[in-house]
Amino acid sequence: MASNEKNVLVVNCGSSSVKFAIVNPVDGKVSVSGIAEALNLEDARISWAFDGQDKTEQSLGAGADHAKAIDFVVETILAGHKELLDSLVAVGHRIVSGGDLYSQPTLVDDSVEAGIEKCIPFAPLHNPAHLQGIRAGRKVFPNIPHVCVFDTAFHQTMPEHAFRFAIPEKYYTENRIRRYGAHGTSHYYVAGEACRELGGDPDNFNVITCHLGNGASISAVKNGKCIDTSMGLTPLDGLMMGTRSGSIDPSVIFFLCDNLGLTAQEVCKILNKESGLLGISCKTSDFRGITEGKLAGDEKCTLAFDMFCYRLAKFIGSYFVPLGHVDAIVFTGGIGENSFRMRERVLELLAEPFGIRIDREKNEKALVYKGGRGLISTPESSCKVTVIPTNEELIIARLAGEFAK
Repeated sequence: MASNEKNVLVVNCGSSSVKFAIVNPVDGKVSVSGIAEALNLEDARISWAFDGQDKTEQSLGAGADHAKAIDFVVETILAGHKELLDSLVAVGHRIVSGGDLYSQPTLVDDSVEAGIEKCIPFAPLHNPAHLQGIRAGRKVFPNIPHVCVFDTAFHQTMPEHAFRFAIPEKYYTENRIRRYGAHGTSHYYVAGEACRELGGDPDNFNVITCHLGNGASISAVKNGKCIDTSMGLTPLDGLMMGTRSGSIDPSVIFFLCDNLGLTAQEVCKILNKESGLLGISCKTSDFRGITEGKLAGDEKCTLAFDMFCYRLAKFIGSYFVPLGHVDAIVFTGGIGENSFRMRERVLELLAEPFGIRIDREKNEKALVYKGGRGLISTPESSCKVTVIPTNEELIIARLAGEFAK
């Protein structure tokens, strides 16, 4: 590594995990990356790799928390790599929800920590973990800027008629209950990449971005700005996901509480952790397992697969309304990048009403984990369809790096 190289440490804290990477914001080179998992549990562990080398894994000790994981990164993983530590010019923190308080990357101070704390009700599983990561990171790296990049920020350009719910106004004005969205950093990245790769005009390019993983969301992006998105007040709304129900009749909640005697907390757990692909298949929340079950003739897995594809196709179709015309549809995220069967089925559902045509051979080869990506539609298709691997870490590194200049 050149002595003048400048890098950013990207930290993404989940409820029981810490993902980390040291990224060069100019060329995207990742010097080291890893993840600490099962935090606060008996089998807390961490794994990492340098420059794409073989992965190393080690126990963190029973009950290890986010702070211990970050300490381990600095004191153990990077202990023999002083040049990497010295190259760090900023720390970028991924934050799920900044509510409507933050629409731009923001330099961390005590008031920003307080703002993230205020947004905990909008991301109760994520924001507390983000705060732990920020506090641990500021302690370890007190002399370089810490920058928050908010998943909700990209969606702040939605018009009011898109982000408001049809409930009494006071709940919006007094309690800020509205659509916030999520995965904004990913949607922003792939929308820009699609425009660049497909030769679009940034001032006249409309794209529907589908971020599909265990959490899934879809956005309508007009000329680089989000004008609608599927996730709502929290990441529970919208598409069917790994364990989340997605959009559901609110009366289901009342029924479960009033007729089955469940508490609001129990229903919250059901809808967030026991529903989606897991709830329908009764087997797995992993789309790979769902697909394997479908191919083996499992009826529940087949239903889960069909529901996922049908609901995604409906959302894509609905976003033709706010966009007017669509130049491209982008698939990204673990499922979006690698499930060619899902992509094929979704595009089949869109073929007749919207004139979208898929090149099946290109689609089957566009598996990111095998090095594939790119255009999967035919020249006759009414809009282009492409597979682009997301790179949230690079965007966070670039945005955080701006504060080090």
